[in-house]
Amino acid sequence: MSRIGKKPVQIPSGVTVTLNGSDLTVKGPKGELAMTFVPEVEVTHQDNEIAVSPVGETKRARSMWGMQRTMVSNLIEGVTTGYTRKLEINGVGYRAQMKGSSLNLQLGFSHDVDFPVPEGIKIETPDQTTIVISGIDKQKVGQTAAKIREYRKPEPYKGKGIKYEGEYIFRKEGKKK
Repeated sequence: MSRIGKKPVQIPSGVTVTLNGSDLTVKGPKGELAMTFVPEVEVTHQDNEIAVSPVGETKRARSMWGMQRTMVSNLIEGVTTGYTRKLEINGVGYRAQMKGSSLNLQLGFSHDVDFPVPEGIKIETPDQTTIVISGIDKQKVGQTAAKIREYRKPEPYKGKGIKYEGEYIFRKEGKKK
C-alpha cells in the first residue's frame, strides 16, 4: 500500500480543478497546468479534494498510484506558489547575465555560451554569480537548471563550475610533491 497515494490532495481556495475523464486541468493565480492520468489509476474529485486510487493490484498500478498523486500535488503547488531553483557559479572569471531573452554565460571557454530561455520559465541574475530559475512547472524548472549546470559541472579539486544552491561538492586532494 502506498502511504503517499492514500492521502487525498487538498485544493486551496483560488484554485479551479476540472476533471474530464483521465484529463485534469488546474487553474490558479500563477497560471494553468494540465496532465493526463495513466489507465492504471482512478481519480475522483469531491469536496475540495482529489483522491487517487489504483485500479488493480498489479505492480504497475501500485507504483503509478503514489506517483500520479504526487504529480497532482505538484500541479496545485505550481499554480499557487510556483517553483524556484538557484544556481551558484564558482570560478575566476565565471559569470552570468541576461541579454534579452537569453542567458549569457562566461564559463572559461573561448566563447560565451548563450542559453535561450524556454517558454514558461523566468530566469533572473541578481548578481553575476547567481542564477534564479522560476516557473509553475516543476519538471521544466528542474530540467532548465540541469541543462544550465551541464555546461560546466563543479569539479572536485577547486570546486569551480555551476552548482545548485546548498549542494555539497566532494573535494579531492591535489597532487603532492
